[in-house]
Amino acid sequence: MSGAEVVEKGGGRVEEQGLLFEYTVKALLVAGFLELILYRLISRLGMHLGKVAEKHEWVRVTFKALSSIGLTLLNFVSLLVFLALAILLFTKVRARGGARFDALLVPSVALLLALTVAFLFFPPVMLGAVVYNVVFVVVLLIAVTEYMVVPHTAAQRAMVVCFTLGVAGWLYYQIVSTTYGLLGLAVAPPLVHEVNRAGEAFMVLASVLVFWAYGSTPLWTHNKRQRRRAAWFALAGLSAFLALLFMDYVLSLYDRALAESVRKAGEGIGWIFQMGMGYTFYLPFAFYVTGLLCWAYTVIKLVTVGRLAGFGLGLMFIAGYALQLSHLTLMVVLGLLLLNLDKRRVRAPVTVPLGAVPLDAERHAGLGMEGITAEVGACNG
Repeated sequence: MSGAEVVEKGGGRVEEQGLLFEYTVKALLVAGFLELILYRLISRLGMHLGKVAEKHEWVRVTFKALSSIGLTLLNFVSLLVFLALAILLFTKVRARGGARFDALLVPSVALLLALTVAFLFFPPVMLGAVVYNVVFVVVLLIAVTEYMVVPHTAAQRAMVVCFTLGVAGWLYYQIVSTTYGLLGLAVAPPLVHEVNRAGEAFMVLASVLVFWAYGSTPLWTHNKRQRRRAAWFALAGLSAFLALLFMDYVLSLYDRALAESVRKAGEGIGWIFQMGMGYTFYLPFAFYVTGLLCWAYTVIKLVTVGRLAGFGLGLMFIAGYALQLSHLTLMVVLGLLLLNLDKRRVRAPVTVPLGAVPLDAERHAGLGMEGITAEVGACNG
């Protein structure tokens, strides 16, 4: 054996997963974002502007049309997320050997899909909702455990842990509240509202950590374009954060009436997002905007280069905090699976037998061992 060739292995590109899966995930990300805007947010805005719609017919017709489009997108997103998960499960079943946790993950996800289909024909009562959320907890734990046992950076682990704690806060609220209702208990469950708020805070923190984990560029990089983009983004994000954080104080000094109007507008925006994504906006508004900027920059950056992590992170946060619909739960599951499939390309040495490469003795007579090794690497590449 001679020579040490350095090759790339692994990879987290979406095109490496097959043409059908590639276009399914790409269409799902776009359709999911449009469904969030047109159905979960704008339709709630129409409810908030009911008095305006009574005075102006075109407002009512516009919001009705947008809501219809959003409802169609909801059905389209549900079909796409089912298709993407089915392709992933089929690929895992066909894979020889499979990953370490596939023996647990595949039947758990399959059971979650089966329950989703069953509840389309037989709407679940309280017991069915509890069972569905418990199965989702099992899938969540398996997927997160698989992510943690694979080598990742501290920032990536911290982001996934925060996201998991955020989802856990919502699941605790849902499971415990529904169980108390099932048992006929009129008292409030212990710490249910506190845990729900803590979960929202962890979700916001996770949306900020996304930039550190997957989107940030090291300051010592030799790519001047990346350093310039990172610097501009950091400057813009910090400026927006400080402006929003102190906006209420500055406006109250300038004009109290204007500050009160801005507060009411913020409450309206918070109500819309609470109905659409589950965020109550009890934290300072600047934190939510910072999380949105960090998430958007990271997802756009990763999706541009075709990284599976970009599509996974996009779906995980598009689903929102309140997973009130089954397709939102499946989007979180798919997002975590895509994170587990994403692998950074690494370089590893391999040895190549000299007999596998034709060497011209006369041509290499004066090259020495270093020259022969270089040509072996070129042929192997």
